[in-house]
Amino acid sequence: MSTEQRPAISSAQADEWLAKAGVLADALPFMREHTGETIVVKYGGHAMGDEAVAESFARDIVLLKQVGINPIVVHGGGPQIGAMLERLKIKSSFIDGLRVTDAATVEIVEMVLCGSINKQIVTAINRAGGFAVGMSGKDGNLIKARKIRRTKKDPGSNIEKILDLGFVGEPHEINPHILDQFEQSDIIPVIAPIGVGPDGETFNINADTVAGAVAGAVGAARLLMLTDVAGVLDDTQRLIKEMTVERAKTLMVTGTISGGMIPKVETCLDAVEQGVAAAVIMDGRVMHAVLLELFTPGGAGTLIKAR
Repeated sequence: MSTEQRPAISSAQADEWLAKAGVLADALPFMREHTGETIVVKYGGHAMGDEAVAESFARDIVLLKQVGINPIVVHGGGPQIGAMLERLKIKSSFIDGLRVTDAATVEIVEMVLCGSINKQIVTAINRAGGFAVGMSGKDGNLIKARKIRRTKKDPGSNIEKILDLGFVGEPHEINPHILDQFEQSDIIPVIAPIGVGPDGETFNINADTVAGAVAGAVGAARLLMLTDVAGVLDDTQRLIKEMTVERAKTLMVTGTISGGMIPKVETCLDAVEQGVAAAVIMDGRVMHAVLLELFTPGGAGTLIKAR
């Protein structure tokens, strides 16, 4: 029997812990609702560079696993890749938001994504008490990819030209077998968005696209897209808390959804159309954003669902 004595606490501390106990009790119905579900979380952007937010994210992921939810983390790393390419004096360009990736660049991309970034996230989750395992789309043939093709119309001749983005790919097939095995264990998979081509080539894939494809393949209940904005805004710049696929498509046609938000919304629409119950675009810079979304009535971003 332990002989340790409980430390004395002040009345202010007692009130603080009472409030925390109340929060846990209020979250119980939401925890029960999501128990047994698979949640795919796309993690990236500036949230990865903030140490406090990164630590908070890791603890949230561990908590999900602890209460019976199966989180799968897919991460990006654009800023970190850019910094490494600059350090090595390798020039990089973008077409339609996608990094042109030649043979030299794809080696750096794989090194940064599968190496330093992936292991930082794995270490943070393990330090928070979880059991995370890092992997890329190459492991277990998780992500079979094909070369992505883009065309651009020449304004002078009006002729469409095929743009070569190098080793930039898109998911062709997701093999969820290895992820299914993790679901039955205490392992939290952390996936780097690198795919393997038909001839063993390495492809750099947009992390949002990978997250959506993985969510669809595993039949996830939620896809959480952690970004650098609160979510989708309406014409008055107010957050849209919830919308259907049909409304999202309408807002893209009218221009309310524009710019860099379009591919994120399209990823969510693809995931929902593949059977994901709902997809959420939310601000990953907010502390405990994942818990706010799943365990509170108001959520933490813009939820997109079929109807």
